[in-house]
Amino acid sequence: MGPGPLNSITDVKGIMVGHFTHRASASGTTVVLCLDGAVAGVDVRGSAPGTRETDLLEPHNLVDRIQAVALCGGSVYGLAAADGVVRWLAERGFGFPVGPGQVAPIVPACVLFDLGRGKEFVPPVSREWGYEACQGAREGHFPLGSVGAATGAVAGGIKGGIGTASEILDEGETIGAIVAVNSFGSPVDPSSGLLWELRLEMRGELGDLGRRPVKVPERLEGGSGKHTTLAVVATDVSLGKAQAKKIAQMAHDGIARAIRPSHTMFDGDVVFCLSTGQREMPREGKFLGEGMAQTINRVGRAAADCVARAIMRAMVEATSGYGFPALGDLPERV
Repeated sequence: MGPGPLNSITDVKGIMVGHFTHRASASGTTVVLCLDGAVAGVDVRGSAPGTRETDLLEPHNLVDRIQAVALCGGSVYGLAAADGVVRWLAERGFGFPVGPGQVAPIVPACVLFDLGRGKEFVPPVSREWGYEACQGAREGHFPLGSVGAATGAVAGGIKGGIGTASEILDEGETIGAIVAVNSFGSPVDPSSGLLWELRLEMRGELGDLGRRPVKVPERLEGGSGKHTTLAVVATDVSLGKAQAKKIAQMAHDGIARAIRPSHTMFDGDVVFCLSTGQREMPREGKFLGEGMAQTINRVGRAAADCVARAIMRAMVEATSGYGFPALGDLPERV
């Protein structure tokens, strides 16, 4: 049917997004909140990941609902921000019940590498970053581009950022994605100067800037291991943990199509899938499980497309900084 009314992950009812941006250190935190709890799955494809609480999401493990995902700048130091998300949730009584009036908030987290892009090599990450991101979380529109976890992000030698997109299927299911783009590979096809997955654009979401062929500069950043693309996809379809993991796996195709190369030895690419469960999973069909399988196919396809579109929106919304030009500031290809 097309994108949701906000063209955002927040088109999925119950999902909120907030940022904390620390421009001096070229870093920050982005939090995806689901206060009523969401069934979650995760798939890690990059070879240099930094994560917290991802093992808990495996289908054979106990806890099936989480309250938030923290996307963090600051590399290994960035995981400290997740402590602030836990504290914010605990103060408000959101979490896994562990006793009378007591909860343990479940907050998986992942990091991207942005060290050395600000005034100090190591950003001064603390739990306050996560707490403040929660304080600013909202259900509607939220800032895109060079903010939050992607404040200092760089993608293929040009400025990366935060992007989001959504899609409502003909059957009524809503799928959304948010991506922090900080990749070793490039979102721009050097042979044409256009974004790799421009064909997926919906309703002019990329504007004239996103359709303008650009001259891609030589890679401005020496060395390797300074990357990682992080994504969260969400849906209102009721999923189990194994099904959520499958959607996360399929959503990685959006990264692979929109950034080339992807999932490299220098990236720690991670995709989470959240199910808020407002829509029942169809189970009828000619064969055992056919209705469920077809729904997962539809949702997984849309999740991958939403991730790719969110990556392109991140590049369009990014702003030049820290010595790296944004897509909008590159010269037009002639």
